[in-house]
Amino acid sequence: MQIGVLFVCLGNICRSPMAEAIFRNLVKEKGMESQFDIDSAGTGDWHIGDGPHHGTVKKLAEHKISTQGMYSRQLKLEDYDRFDYIVCMDESNIKNALPMLGQQKSSKVFRLLDLIKDPKDVPDPYFTGDFEETYQLCLEGCKALLQKIELDRQIEKY
Repeated sequence: MQIGVLFVCLGNICRSPMAEAIFRNLVKEKGMESQFDIDSAGTGDWHIGDGPHHGTVKKLAEHKISTQGMYSRQLKLEDYDRFDYIVCMDESNIKNALPMLGQQKSSKVFRLLDLIKDPKDVPDPYFTGDFEETYQLCLEGCKALLQKIELDRQIEKY
């Protein structure tokens, strides 16, 4: 059975697709793609069907990480059962996501940066313009997430 990982932000064009692409790349580097179901979604509906923001695409391309085939979608109730880890980019995403997932609280819904030493929200580069900061924070958080999953699932490291 695959391990489901869903990244969530507001519009699903900047932060969550960046985290999705980074996490996919980390999993691919370890040769574990077949063990994962990885996706991203937004709590808002403004960008449904759009590709990632040009700033996200450009930043990921600098690191040779593809966004091919990625399109924005809105979070839906069924995502709660499909995914084991629902990883939000900030506290407001959690507050918006929980009712959309039919939950009041859940241990499977948490902030990406809750997994690092100095937990905080991932700033939205749609508003800050700082895609480098978002990339670095997503990379650090995704590495910590993969370590957590390897420990949780007792996955052999290659």
